Amino acid sequence: MPVKNRFAELHSEITEWRRDIHENPELLYDLPRTSALVAEKLRDFGCDEVVTGVGISGVVGVINGKTNSGDACLGLRADMDALPMDEKTGLEYASKTAGKMHACGHDGHTAMLLGAAKYLAETRNFDGKVCVIFQPAEEGGAGGKAMVDDGMMERFGIREVYGMHNEPGLPVGEFGVAAGPIMAAADEVEIIIKGRGGHAAQPHNVIDPVPAACATVMALQTVASRSVNPIESVVVSICVMNTESAATNVIDDAVRLAGTIRTLDEGVRDLAEARIKEIVTSTAKAYGCEVEINYERGYPVTVNHEENAIMASEIAQAVAGAGRVHYGRPPRMGAEDFSYMLLARPGAFINIGNGDTAKVHHPKYNFNDDAIPYGCSFFAELVERRMPAA
Repeated sequence: MPVKNRFAELHSEITEWRRDIHENPELLYDLPRTSALVAEKLRDFGCDEVVTGVGISGVVGVINGKTNSGDACLGLRADMDALPMDEKTGLEYASKTAGKMHACGHDGHTAMLLGAAKYLAETRNFDGKVCVIFQPAEEGGAGGKAMVDDGMMERFGIREVYGMHNEPGLPVGEFGVAAGPIMAAADEVEIIIKGRGGHAAQPHNVIDPVPAACATVMALQTVASRSVNPIESVVVSICVMNTESAATNVIDDAVRLAGTIRTLDEGVRDLAEARIKEIVTSTAKAYGCEVEINYERGYPVTVNHEENAIMASEIAQAVAGAGRVHYGRPPRMGAEDFSYMLLARPGAFINIGNGDTAKVHHPKYNFNDDAIPYGCSFFAELVERRMPAA
């Protein structure tokens, strides 16, 4: 079963939705225009129920199949929020709002799921119930967690959940999926190393926090090289180092470090946090400094359930054709808050090709509209195969 003909017919219409969302980006939970547009279209499609305000500003549409012989209910998720950055694509439908841009393709994800919802509401060729989930605040706001914590899974009886993300570099019409850990947990650390400042020409009269900070950055690299099993994965990246003073002849009182820690296993995550705190504390002490550590856990590891990942790959192959689905790929160290939904219910997260485009989170990135029929077809085929009409 290749791309469904109905999505070829709807392609231009779905593209218009996508570009309208792209032109009007909104951030985190503050999505009044986007969530209203989604809810309006779901009602126009004839969804049996449209619920807004789930997880603050999420939207859930319910579509009943022709038959309902049990309690089967699939959740299909798309994210709606943009990024706080300026667009540099020069497109005629580029962002109209300075400092906001759909640089990760959430506009495309939302449009593809809307397209699938329109088709499913028209045909209803399945047994059970489909919930189309439009999530806020994927970009750092844990909107997936907010929807789960709001009781979404229980309220709508969702048994399995699936999501999709575009991938620049993967050809249009191809998919990638794997079982097990596929994306990393993302934690953040802020370190304040405190000394005693003074004149740079009299370093013997101060406690300089800068050498302590430099030594700390280098010592933290041993978390990966000496603390964690080489076959495990961990990234410790200190990306910020600054003092309050900009003068070249002042030794400041303190240095601030900040960075990210990425892991694919909860045991490694615990070990990395413990070792970072030990290394920072002992290194600062060796230089006569005091230290303040703020360690915050972010999104958990994204783990695809094996049965669901295998099934998703089979459906993707039915849509894309033989040899165009890359199954069993190595995990990536980026993070994704669909992880919270996969902790709550079995399911899978799949990548769809965006072609030779700029990478996500780049000011020249743009979602590739040629991918729309493939993404819509995957969602529709998933429903019809997983819950065939009785």
